[in-house]
Amino acid sequence: MYPSDYRYTSEHEWIQVRGETGTVGITDYAQHALGDVVFVELPKVGTPCVAGQPFGTVESVKAVSEIYAPVTGEVLEVNTALADAPETINKDPHGAAWMIKLRLAHPQELAKLMDAAGYQAYIAEKQKEASA
Repeated sequence: MYPSDYRYTSEHEWIQVRGETGTVGITDYAQHALGDVVFVELPKVGTPCVAGQPFGTVESVKAVSEIYAPVTGEVLEVNTALADAPETINKDPHGAAWMIKLRLAHPQELAKLMDAAGYQAYIAEKQKEASA
């Protein structure tokens, strides 16, 4: 379910890196927790992002949640299709619903993120705590 070539944050964002560019979105776990997504606010191209800091928001029928940058960088591209079809986040969170592409400022920050197995263990623990 969670692509093995992505890295994951404890705030439920993912990043897929190709060269110096990282594509960022939210995980399947996050979209399930949010419920039906009705609006997305994303930064403009050229906006600097700082690892661990919010870069946008996702609004669902349940709540508004901030989206955090997994790494530091500059926004190179924004998925403008999400403005007209925010529900794509619920349908394809690890594919068509990518949010931004960043030029990585500090590629070494990726080492602080979880791999797919680590992320799956993390959410399994979260679910166990929630049901206790």
